[in-house]
Amino acid sequence: MAQTNRKGIPLQPFIGRGAALNRAIISTLEDKQPQTTRQIGKNVTSTRKFKGTSLSTVNKRVRNLEEQGYLSKIQVKERIGGPTNYYQLTPKAYLARFIDSNSIEDLFEKISGETALILLADLANTKLDKETQKQ
Repeated sequence: MAQTNRKGIPLQPFIGRGAALNRAIISTLEDKQPQTTRQIGKNVTSTRKFKGTSLSTVNKRVRNLEEQGYLSKIQVKERIGGPTNYYQLTPKAYLARFIDSNSIEDLFEKISGETALILLADLANTKLDKETQKQ
């Protein structure tokens, strides 16, 4: 398997077999939100790299990204063929995309002391919450 030259920290949606398709889905939603899975699929498969990708594969990736917290379902419209879901990116997706495209050194150069303190406090609270849930 070819090694990609990403300078960021490898995160779950951007590693493994579905990484390129996940990036394409998130990139499509960065351009225009909200979109249905059909709209996302049409935009993704219109690119040369994903020409042969089926709509069901894109749909499966969208649902997977939603389960992981990178996409959120914001609207459900009832249509003749059944309900239509509209998706948008969550703040977690924007952060993942930012971390994916920046090295750890870049992040530490750009971050202010106040922001670092806020992030550290939030991460510590998350860790404490998880530990209390285990007990």
